[in-house]
Amino acid sequence: MTTPSAEQAPLYADLAGDLNVSFEFFPPKSEKMEAQLWSAIETLTPLAPKFVSVTYGAGGSTRERTHNTVARIARETPLAAAAHLTCVAASKAEIDEVADAYWDAGVRHIVALRGDPPEAGTAFAPHPQGYRGAAELVEGLLKRHPFEISVAAYPETHPDAASPQSDIDNLKRKLDAGATRAITQFFFTPDAYFRFRDTVAAAGISADIVPGIMPVSNFAAVQRMSAMCNTTVPSWMGRLFDGLDDHPAARQLVSATLAAELCRNLYMGGVRDFHFYTLNRAELSYAICHLLGLRPQVRAAEPEKTA
Repeated sequence: MTTPSAEQAPLYADLAGDLNVSFEFFPPKSEKMEAQLWSAIETLTPLAPKFVSVTYGAGGSTRERTHNTVARIARETPLAAAAHLTCVAASKAEIDEVADAYWDAGVRHIVALRGDPPEAGTAFAPHPQGYRGAAELVEGLLKRHPFEISVAAYPETHPDAASPQSDIDNLKRKLDAGATRAITQFFFTPDAYFRFRDTVAAAGISADIVPGIMPVSNFAAVQRMSAMCNTTVPSWMGRLFDGLDDHPAARQLVSATLAAELCRNLYMGGVRDFHFYTLNRAELSYAICHLLGLRPQVRAAEPEKTA
């Protein structure tokens, strides 16, 4: 039996931190949740994310809270703030109004999405005077202002897509319409991303496909979300979280380990951009970024003002 060398480096020891990260938040519903959100933003800001985004509720249900959160990030932090915007339950004129308000607030990045219907389980239906999907939304936004635009991609195919090929075709339409990048729905195996990246490249898509990473803080909740968005949950994941319902600290450690290992494999496969679904909690995303070699950036001291 051979023993490992005492000098053998741990798996993460040589990761250089040569990567970009972005973080996604959702608008808070209460004062307590607002405090949690801003604590997370404060913790993650030193990692100098490329941008941070704020989600938009089904049917535009969080429109005002999303705008207020994004505008405050743009106003009070050094971060580039991106606002999610959907086609659901809004006319083109109403979406123009929202886009103008973001532009006036200094927001220059939109995550353009078709969006989910207001009632779960119902089919998406375009507003009679609205956009029929994200590709049209991208076109409309760019006619209004020169936004940077991100769109969604589905490594395991959008639940509403007629076929995997039609889903890829739709992604190409969104990028051809002027979007800068695509951010994927969350997934749990490196192969899911790498297969999708190869398929996208074969379709002639050259834009960045940024993997969306969901650290699992609540396995039952992730199972429900995965079923809704067509994400495969490996059986081994269930076994690893089994018995941890009453052990939140242990669950956090398992979650960070799994997500960090997924990111390490993606990194070894050439990925240098990661988008984290934080669920307004900083610890897991911060730990994963640290393992990938990312360190807080020291901001230069501002010069003293003279009288």
